[in-house]
Amino acid sequence: MRYDESSPPPPESSSSVSPDRPWYTRRSTLVVAVAALAPACLAGWVLTEVLGGGASDDSRPPRIVMPLASSSHVSASTGTGTGPASPAPSPAPRATPGGTPDAARPLAGRTVVIDPGHNPGNFKHTAEIDRQVDIGTNRKECDTTGTTTNSGYMEAEFTMDVSQRLRTVLEAKGAKVVLTHDAAKERPFGPCIDERARIGNEAAADAVVSVHADGVSAGNRGFHVILPARVKGGGADTAKIIDPSRRLGERIAGNFARTTGSAPANYLGSGTGLVVRDDLGGLNLSTRPKVFIECGNMRDAKDAAQLTSPEWRQKAAQGIADGIVGFLGG
Repeated sequence: MRYDESSPPPPESSSSVSPDRPWYTRRSTLVVAVAALAPACLAGWVLTEVLGGGASDDSRPPRIVMPLASSSHVSASTGTGTGPASPAPSPAPRATPGGTPDAARPLAGRTVVIDPGHNPGNFKHTAEIDRQVDIGTNRKECDTTGTTTNSGYMEAEFTMDVSQRLRTVLEAKGAKVVLTHDAAKERPFGPCIDERARIGNEAAADAVVSVHADGVSAGNRGFHVILPARVKGGGADTAKIIDPSRRLGERIAGNFARTTGSAPANYLGSGTGLVVRDDLGGLNLSTRPKVFIECGNMRDAKDAAQLTSPEWRQKAAQGIADGIVGFLGG
Protein backbone atom coordinates (compact mmCIF):
# COMPACT_ATOMS: atom_id res chain seq x y z
CA MET A 1 0.00 0.00 0.00
CA ARG A 2 1.22 3.50 -0.77
CA TYR A 3 1.28 6.25 1.80
CA ASP A 4 0.35 9.91 1.82
CA GLU A 5 0.41 11.29 5.36
CA SER A 6 2.90 10.87 8.14
CA SER A 7 3.59 11.77 11.72
CA PRO A 8 5.98 10.57 14.39
CA PRO A 9 5.61 6.84 15.08
CA PRO A 10 4.65 5.52 18.49
CA PRO A 11 7.42 4.94 21.02
CA GLU A 12 8.45 1.51 22.01
CA SER A 13 9.36 0.39 25.45
CA SER A 14 10.58 -3.02 26.44
CA SER A 15 11.82 -4.72 29.49
CA SER A 16 13.54 -7.92 30.43
CA VAL A 17 13.72 -9.70 33.74
CA SER A 18 16.69 -11.68 34.92
CA PRO A 19 16.16 -14.53 37.38
CA ASP A 20 17.09 -13.83 40.99
CA ARG A 21 20.29 -15.45 42.11
CA PRO A 22 19.39 -17.56 45.18
CA TRP A 23 21.95 -17.89 47.94
CA TYR A 24 21.90 -20.78 50.26
CA THR A 25 22.95 -19.92 53.82
CA ARG A 26 20.08 -21.63 55.62
CA ARG A 27 17.86 -24.64 54.75
CA SER A 28 14.72 -23.31 56.40
CA THR A 29 12.50 -20.39 55.47
CA LEU A 30 15.04 -19.13 52.93
CA VAL A 31 14.80 -22.37 50.90
CA VAL A 32 11.02 -22.06 50.85
CA ALA A 33 11.21 -18.45 49.69
CA VAL A 34 13.66 -19.29 46.91
CA ALA A 35 11.49 -22.19 45.77
CA ALA A 36 8.47 -19.90 45.61
CA LEU A 37 10.30 -17.24 43.61
CA ALA A 38 12.05 -19.54 41.12
CA PRO A 39 9.16 -20.15 38.69
CA ALA A 40 8.37 -16.46 38.33
CA CYS A 41 12.02 -15.58 37.86
CA LEU A 42 12.53 -18.28 35.26
CA ALA A 43 9.48 -17.12 33.34
CA GLY A 44 10.87 -13.60 33.26
CA TRP A 45 14.22 -14.87 32.03
CA VAL A 46 12.88 -16.89 29.12
CA LEU A 47 10.43 -14.23 27.91
CA THR A 48 11.54 -12.65 24.63
CA GLU A 49 9.44 -9.78 23.28
CA VAL A 50 9.17 -9.07 19.59
CA LEU A 51 6.76 -6.25 18.92
CA GLY A 52 5.02 -6.78 15.64
CA GLY A 53 4.45 -4.20 13.38
CA GLY A 54 0.47 -0.03 8.58
CA ALA A 55 -1.79 -0.83 5.94
CA SER A 56 -4.16 1.59 4.39
CA ASP A 57 -7.19 1.64 2.21
CA ASP A 58 -5.99 4.67 0.28
CA SER A 59 -2.97 5.86 -1.68
CA ARG A 60 -1.71 8.39 0.84
CA PRO A 61 0.90 7.91 3.59
CA PRO A 62 -0.30 7.11 7.10
CA ARG A 63 -1.37 9.57 9.75
CA ILE A 64 -0.36 8.03 13.04
CA VAL A 65 -2.55 9.63 15.64
CA MET A 66 -1.35 8.42 19.00
CA PRO A 67 1.56 6.57 20.63
CA LEU A 68 1.04 3.06 21.86
CA ALA A 69 1.24 2.24 25.53
CA SER A 70 4.20 0.14 26.56
CA SER A 71 1.77 -2.56 27.75
CA SER A 72 1.07 -3.46 24.14
CA HIS A 73 4.27 -5.46 23.79
CA VAL A 74 3.89 -8.85 22.16
CA SER A 75 5.84 -12.02 22.81
CA ALA A 76 6.93 -13.69 19.60
CA SER A 77 7.39 -16.98 21.43
CA THR A 78 3.74 -17.15 22.53
CA GLY A 79 1.95 -14.57 20.40
CA THR A 80 0.38 -13.11 23.52
CA GLY A 81 0.33 -9.67 25.04
CA THR A 82 2.42 -9.00 28.13
CA GLY A 83 0.39 -6.16 29.64
CA PRO A 84 -3.18 -5.21 30.51
CA ALA A 85 -4.18 -5.35 26.83
CA SER A 86 -3.80 -9.14 26.73
CA PRO A 87 -6.82 -11.06 25.42
CA ALA A 88 -9.50 -12.23 27.82
CA PRO A 89 -9.27 -15.79 29.19
CA SER A 90 -10.16 -18.46 26.67
CA PRO A 91 -13.69 -19.85 26.83
CA ALA A 92 -14.27 -23.51 27.56
CA PRO A 93 -13.78 -25.79 24.53
CA ARG A 94 -16.93 -26.27 22.47
CA ALA A 95 -18.47 -29.71 22.49
CA THR A 96 -19.20 -31.91 19.51
CA PRO A 97 -22.71 -33.40 19.11
CA GLY A 98 -21.45 -36.37 21.13
CA GLY A 99 -20.54 -34.10 24.02
CA THR A 100 -16.74 -34.30 23.60
CA PRO A 101 -14.77 -31.05 23.21
CA ASP A 102 -13.52 -30.74 19.63
CA ALA A 103 -9.91 -29.62 20.01
CA ALA A 104 -9.35 -29.92 16.26
CA ARG A 105 -12.04 -27.31 15.49
CA PRO A 106 -11.50 -24.60 18.13
CA LEU A 107 -13.22 -21.92 16.03
CA ALA A 108 -16.50 -23.78 15.50
CA GLY A 109 -19.32 -21.24 15.73
CA ARG A 110 -17.00 -18.30 15.06
CA THR A 111 -17.15 -15.99 12.03
CA VAL A 112 -14.02 -14.38 10.58
CA VAL A 113 -14.06 -11.86 7.73
CA ILE A 114 -10.92 -11.59 5.59
CA ASP A 115 -10.52 -8.48 3.44
CA PRO A 116 -8.01 -8.92 0.56
CA GLY A 117 -6.69 -5.42 -0.09
CA HIS A 118 -7.48 -3.92 -3.52
CA ASN A 119 -8.50 -5.81 -6.66
CA PRO A 120 -6.38 -6.72 -9.71
CA GLY A 121 -9.01 -5.03 -11.89
CA ASN A 122 -8.70 -1.66 -10.16
CA PHE A 123 -6.03 -0.60 -12.67
CA LYS A 124 -8.66 -0.79 -15.43
CA HIS A 125 -11.33 1.06 -13.44
CA THR A 126 -9.57 4.14 -12.12
CA ALA A 127 -12.62 6.40 -12.62
CA GLU A 128 -14.83 4.07 -10.58
CA ILE A 129 -12.38 3.63 -7.72
CA ASP A 130 -11.68 7.38 -7.58
CA ARG A 131 -15.31 8.00 -6.59
CA GLN A 132 -15.49 9.60 -3.14
CA VAL A 133 -17.21 7.71 -0.33
CA ASP A 134 -18.08 8.72 3.23
CA ILE A 135 -15.79 7.25 5.90
CA GLY A 136 -17.52 8.98 8.80
CA THR A 137 -14.97 11.67 9.51
CA ASN A 138 -14.49 12.78 5.89
CA ARG A 139 -14.64 11.49 2.32
CA LYS A 140 -12.01 9.64 0.34
CA GLU A 141 -11.50 7.37 -2.67
CA CYS A 142 -13.63 4.24 -3.04
CA ASP A 143 -10.46 2.16 -3.39
CA THR A 144 -6.97 2.36 -4.89
CA THR A 145 -4.86 0.22 -7.19
CA GLY A 146 -2.37 -0.79 -4.53
CA THR A 147 1.30 -1.19 -5.30
CA THR A 148 3.53 -3.72 -7.14
CA THR A 149 6.98 -5.18 -6.83
CA ASN A 150 9.62 -3.84 -9.20
CA SER A 151 8.99 -6.91 -11.37
CA GLY A 152 5.26 -6.18 -11.60
CA TYR A 153 3.77 -8.59 -9.03
CA MET A 154 0.62 -6.81 -7.88
CA GLU A 155 -0.31 -6.20 -4.28
CA ALA A 156 -3.86 -7.28 -5.16
CA GLU A 157 -2.52 -10.64 -6.36
CA PHE A 158 -0.55 -11.06 -3.15
CA THR A 159 -3.44 -10.14 -0.85
CA MET A 160 -5.85 -12.50 -2.61
CA ASP A 161 -3.39 -15.39 -2.47
CA VAL A 162 -2.67 -14.93 1.24
CA SER A 163 -6.38 -14.42 2.01
CA GLN A 164 -7.38 -17.63 0.26
CA ARG A 165 -4.66 -19.55 2.09
CA LEU A 166 -5.81 -17.96 5.34
CA ARG A 167 -9.40 -19.00 4.64
CA THR A 168 -8.31 -22.61 4.19
CA VAL A 169 -6.44 -22.65 7.50
CA LEU A 170 -9.30 -21.05 9.43
CA GLU A 171 -11.98 -23.26 7.92
CA ALA A 172 -9.98 -26.30 8.95
CA LYS A 173 -10.27 -24.99 12.50
CA GLY A 174 -14.03 -24.77 12.23
CA ALA A 175 -14.50 -21.06 11.49
CA LYS A 176 -17.03 -19.64 9.07
CA VAL A 177 -14.89 -17.45 6.79
CA VAL A 178 -16.21 -14.63 4.62
CA LEU A 179 -14.03 -12.87 2.03
CA THR A 180 -15.03 -9.32 1.15
CA HIS A 181 -14.32 -10.29 -2.46
CA ASP A 182 -12.97 -13.36 -4.20
CA ALA A 183 -10.99 -13.52 -7.42
CA ALA A 184 -12.96 -16.59 -8.47
CA LYS A 185 -16.09 -14.45 -8.67
CA GLU A 186 -14.39 -12.07 -11.12
CA ARG A 187 -15.50 -8.83 -9.53
CA PRO A 188 -14.20 -6.16 -11.95
CA PHE A 189 -13.07 -3.69 -9.26
CA GLY A 190 -13.41 -2.84 -5.58
CA PRO A 191 -15.33 -3.27 -3.38
CA CYS A 192 -15.23 0.27 -2.02
CA ILE A 193 -13.81 0.75 1.45
CA ASP A 194 -17.20 1.50 3.00
CA GLU A 195 -18.62 -1.72 1.57
CA ARG A 196 -15.65 -3.69 2.88
CA ALA A 197 -16.43 -2.45 6.39
CA ARG A 198 -20.14 -3.14 5.94
CA ILE A 199 -19.49 -6.77 4.97
CA GLY A 200 -17.73 -7.39 8.27
CA ASN A 201 -20.43 -5.61 10.24
CA GLU A 202 -23.32 -7.46 8.59
CA ALA A 203 -21.58 -10.80 9.10
CA ALA A 204 -21.36 -10.02 12.84
CA ALA A 205 -17.74 -11.09 12.54
CA ASP A 206 -15.84 -12.08 15.65
CA ALA A 207 -12.67 -10.76 13.96
CA VAL A 208 -11.88 -8.93 10.70
CA VAL A 209 -8.43 -8.74 9.11
CA SER A 210 -7.55 -6.66 6.05
CA VAL A 211 -4.50 -8.05 4.24
CA HIS A 212 -2.06 -5.69 2.48
CA ALA A 213 1.56 -5.16 1.46
CA ASP A 214 3.33 -1.82 1.53
CA GLY A 215 4.96 0.16 -1.28
CA VAL A 216 7.54 2.51 0.22
CA SER A 217 11.16 3.07 -0.76
CA ALA A 218 13.78 0.32 -0.77
CA GLY A 219 15.56 -0.29 2.51
CA ASN A 220 12.31 -0.02 4.45
CA ARG A 221 11.53 -3.55 5.55
CA GLY A 222 9.28 -5.58 7.79
CA PHE A 223 5.60 -5.91 8.63
CA HIS A 224 3.26 -3.81 10.70
CA VAL A 225 -0.29 -4.00 12.00
CA ILE A 226 -2.65 -1.01 12.02
CA LEU A 227 -5.11 -0.57 14.88
CA PRO A 228 -8.19 1.70 14.83
CA ALA A 229 -8.01 5.06 16.57
CA ARG A 230 -10.86 6.41 18.67
CA VAL A 231 -13.04 8.03 16.03
CA LYS A 232 -16.57 9.41 16.24
CA GLY A 233 -18.27 11.30 13.43
CA GLY A 234 -21.01 10.62 10.93
CA GLY A 235 -21.34 6.86 10.60
CA ALA A 236 -18.04 6.19 12.39
CA ASP A 237 -17.79 5.30 16.06
CA THR A 238 -14.91 3.02 17.05
CA ALA A 239 -15.23 3.30 20.84
CA LYS A 240 -16.40 -0.30 21.30
CA ILE A 241 -13.77 -1.90 19.08
CA ILE A 242 -10.63 -0.11 20.31
CA ASP A 243 -9.67 -2.61 22.99
CA PRO A 244 -10.57 -5.88 21.23
CA SER A 245 -8.93 -4.67 18.02
CA ARG A 246 -5.73 -3.97 19.93
CA ARG A 247 -5.77 -7.45 21.40
CA LEU A 248 -6.36 -8.92 17.95
CA GLY A 249 -3.48 -6.88 16.53
CA GLU A 250 -1.09 -7.91 19.28
CA ARG A 251 -1.89 -11.58 18.76
CA ILE A 252 -1.41 -11.37 15.02
CA ALA A 253 1.83 -9.39 15.31
CA GLY A 254 3.44 -11.85 17.71
CA ASN A 255 2.43 -14.93 15.76
CA PHE A 256 3.29 -13.40 12.39
CA ALA A 257 6.80 -12.58 13.58
CA ARG A 258 7.31 -16.07 15.01
CA THR A 259 5.91 -17.97 12.02
CA THR A 260 7.42 -15.97 9.14
CA GLY A 261 10.67 -14.90 10.80
CA SER A 262 9.99 -11.33 9.68
CA ALA A 263 10.83 -8.40 11.93
CA PRO A 264 8.55 -5.47 12.73
CA ALA A 265 8.86 -2.57 10.28
CA ASN A 266 12.02 -0.52 10.57
CA TYR A 267 10.44 2.66 9.19
CA LEU A 268 7.45 3.32 11.45
CA GLY A 269 6.09 2.07 14.73
CA SER A 270 9.45 2.46 16.51
CA GLY A 271 10.02 -1.27 16.22
CA THR A 272 6.67 -2.21 17.78
CA GLY A 273 5.04 -3.00 14.45
CA LEU A 274 1.81 -1.62 15.90
CA VAL A 275 0.43 1.66 14.54
CA VAL A 276 -2.81 3.51 15.34
CA ARG A 277 -4.55 5.44 12.56
CA ASP A 278 -7.76 7.43 12.19
CA ASP A 279 -7.78 7.90 8.40
CA LEU A 280 -8.81 4.45 7.19
CA GLY A 281 -12.43 3.97 6.21
CA GLY A 282 -12.17 0.22 6.65
CA LEU A 283 -11.37 0.75 10.34
CA ASN A 284 -13.42 3.89 11.02
CA LEU A 285 -16.66 2.30 9.80
CA SER A 286 -16.15 -1.10 11.41
CA THR A 287 -18.30 -2.15 14.35
CA ARG A 288 -16.39 -5.43 14.73
CA PRO A 289 -12.83 -5.99 16.04
CA LYS A 290 -10.64 -5.24 13.03
CA VAL A 291 -7.01 -4.63 12.06
CA PHE A 292 -4.99 -4.17 8.88
CA ILE A 293 -1.69 -5.96 8.33
CA GLU A 294 1.03 -4.82 5.94
CA CYS A 295 2.96 -8.05 5.44
CA GLY A 296 6.10 -6.41 4.00
CA ASN A 297 7.38 -3.81 1.55
CA MET A 298 6.96 -4.77 -2.10
CA ARG A 299 9.48 -2.14 -3.21
CA ASP A 300 12.33 -3.60 -1.21
CA ALA A 301 14.13 -6.43 -2.99
CA LYS A 302 14.58 -8.57 0.12
CA ASP A 303 10.98 -8.20 1.25
CA ALA A 304 9.76 -8.71 -2.32
CA ALA A 305 11.62 -12.01 -2.51
CA GLN A 306 9.56 -13.20 0.44
CA LEU A 307 6.26 -11.78 -0.75
CA THR A 308 6.61 -13.50 -4.13
CA SER A 309 7.41 -16.87 -2.55
CA PRO A 310 4.43 -19.27 -2.25
CA GLU A 311 6.13 -20.96 0.69
CA TRP A 312 6.50 -17.66 2.55
CA ARG A 313 2.91 -16.66 1.75
CA GLN A 314 1.74 -19.89 3.37
CA LYS A 315 3.72 -18.97 6.47
CA ALA A 316 2.15 -15.50 6.41
CA ALA A 317 -1.32 -17.01 6.26
CA GLN A 318 -0.48 -19.39 9.09
CA GLY A 319 0.89 -16.61 11.27
CA ILE A 320 -2.22 -14.48 10.80
CA ALA A 321 -4.44 -17.49 11.44
CA ASP A 322 -2.60 -18.37 14.64
CA GLY A 323 -3.10 -14.80 15.85
CA ILE A 324 -6.83 -14.98 15.15
CA VAL A 325 -7.11 -18.33 16.91
CA GLY A 326 -5.30 -16.92 19.94
CA PHE A 327 -7.53 -13.85 20.02
CA LEU A 328 -10.71 -15.91 19.82
CA GLY A 329 -9.55 -18.28 22.52
CA GLY A 330 -9.21 -21.31 20.31
